[in-house]
Amino acid sequence: MEIKDNPDKNRFETTQDGLTAFIEYKLQPGVITVLHTEVPKELEGRGIASAMTRYALVSIAARNLALVPLCPYMRGYLKKHPEYQYLIRSNIRL
Repeated sequence: MEIKDNPDKNRFETTQDGLTAFIEYKLQPGVITVLHTEVPKELEGRGIASAMTRYALVSIAARNLALVPLCPYMRGYLKKHPEYQYLIRSNIRL
């Protein structure tokens, strides 16, 4: 699955079967706030949200950004994958 950052739309995204799933974010100097994850119903159950989240977290780490995870899916993923919790801005609690 090809996942990419689309900075013009402020989201990480992938298109499968003509439908686009995405993780919406807001970027500020040194900080990325993840707002929302959306996967069309027709694409659910394929691990797309998980793959996009992993891609987003690796990208965030590579860009040395602090993470503010407002998205419930992202917060749940981070609870299950503590190896990425170091990215979270220090004043955020999961």
